[in-house]
Amino acid sequence: MQDTHVEILFAAPDVSPLAVLIAGLSGFVVGGIWYGPLFSKPWMAANNFVLEDLKRDFSPVRAYGTAAVCSIIAAYALAMITAPDMPVPAAATQGAIIGLVWVATSFATSYAFERRSNTLLAINAGYHIVEFAVMGAIIALMQ
Repeated sequence: MQDTHVEILFAAPDVSPLAVLIAGLSGFVVGGIWYGPLFSKPWMAANNFVLEDLKRDFSPVRAYGTAAVCSIIAAYALAMITAPDMPVPAAATQGAIIGLVWVATSFATSYAFERRSNTLLAINAGYHIVEFAVMGAIIALMQ
């Protein structure tokens, strides 16, 4: 019985690799807007960051490479639970709910113990809620 579950997990016949790739990479677009013109200043203030400090010892390969791999893995997992005939609004809502109930609540727990601000929680969790909503919409459009 357990082998069947493993086969189903890795076979994922209804998952479109192109949809996963595009949905995964959409995180960069959303993130660029989110942490750029929308929330760069409050995000930096909530973290006590100074632009010059962020540029020092920054490894784009490590940062963007990690983000790309993680985003594609997340998009694949989302695609596995998104029905092939799911309407786009339902898939976007499913993604937003996942961002809210799994990511945002996990962040909230960690942030409470780390004594991080609610502003930072709202910015970071909000990004993932929107990111997963966009991923869900893309997957529904392309599956």
